[in-house]
Amino acid sequence: MPEPGPVTTALLTDRYELTMLASALRDGTAGRHCVFEVFARRLPDGRRYGVVGGTDRVLEAIADFTFDEATLEFLVEDDVIDEQTRDYLSTYRFSGDVDGYREGELYFPFSPILTVSGTFADTVILETIVLSVMNHDSAVAAASARMVTAAGGRPIIEMGSRRTHEHAAVAAARAAYLAGFASTSNLAASRRWGVPTTGTAAHAFVLLHDNEKSAFAAQLESMGIDTTLLVDTYDIARGIEVAVEAAGTHLGAVRIDSGDIAVMARHARERLDVLGATGTRIVVSGDLDEFSIAALAAAPVDSYGVGTSVVTGSGEPTAHMVYKLVEVDGRPVAKRSEHKASQGGRKTARRAHKATGTAIEEIVFAGVAPETAEGEQDLQIPLIRGGQRVAGLPTLAQAREHLRAATVTLPWDGLKLSRGEPAIPTRIVPAIA
Repeated sequence: MPEPGPVTTALLTDRYELTMLASALRDGTAGRHCVFEVFARRLPDGRRYGVVGGTDRVLEAIADFTFDEATLEFLVEDDVIDEQTRDYLSTYRFSGDVDGYREGELYFPFSPILTVSGTFADTVILETIVLSVMNHDSAVAAASARMVTAAGGRPIIEMGSRRTHEHAAVAAARAAYLAGFASTSNLAASRRWGVPTTGTAAHAFVLLHDNEKSAFAAQLESMGIDTTLLVDTYDIARGIEVAVEAAGTHLGAVRIDSGDIAVMARHARERLDVLGATGTRIVVSGDLDEFSIAALAAAPVDSYGVGTSVVTGSGEPTAHMVYKLVEVDGRPVAKRSEHKASQGGRKTARRAHKATGTAIEEIVFAGVAPETAEGEQDLQIPLIRGGQRVAGLPTLAQAREHLRAATVTLPWDGLKLSRGEPAIPTRIVPAIA
């Protein structure tokens, strides 16, 4: 077998994508012009809005979706493809177009988040990789955005790497930062995406030393007085006293990782103030999610560390997005099953706003859309043209700022953590016959 070639995303897919391609090449339908759309029929339970995450990663995955000789030989030997399909894939590069909601945009049920157009052969085999990236990143981004809202301006650290797959951890750190988290513990996310990192020491470092004071002294010597000392390895009250003894009253922060966080934070604040460390911050962690963060709104907490709940989408690990064929050679097509019906034809989308800037509805047009009315915002932008990534697409920092601004446009009810209808309704305008 040939040696593996360059890294490729081509096998991050389901077998049936390639068997469909093989059948279409054999019967001559592979060259038909098709339009696929990515959308969600519903938001995850209890959510009022979705957040588009992973767009930039999707574009990278499409660019890397190629078949080297080793990959092709594996597929032939495993009886996935025939020789005709092998020949086609040997030179495969996506050559179609992609349009979509920009990363960091809000979305609602039936929003056309991504539109992929080209030949059937070009487009069908991208389904799995597109959905894999966008379902994960959008779920994490939406959960993270809710946590950011609940935090009310207090910074949050993403620290869930130990609670998920090692590669998912990097993507989750990026999605959380997109949604407004201040930093991550994950170094790969920093190197790859420029996400700021933070981190000091765990309980193991304290236990390594003969006592807390020597552990704190060693950390202060290494990291400086602005570091964060973990004070709940033994007794929190005593840990705070030892921390101030070791660092003085200008200690940067203490971290609490166990117990009744609200009660412990109040006691910590009182004790720090009595000891004169009035500027020392309190960082809390330990199985936090958007609901527990909201419950700590009145507690003297300065920042949060969140792990498991963010990397798992806070109970909703997928955004329920699908990748559906909606047009063939200009003819609308749609699935008509009772529980999974969809609207055929390529869509365009706009968001309507009041004069005050508050969003009031998502308008999805099947077919040609009318002229943009006052207060309406077009939502899709070009992402790929003729197989080439469009220049000047938003950076991660710009997407992060766009989400912050977009969230401000939601009606107040749309930011509630309680269950309810989507923040704004989606109105689908059928094509004119």
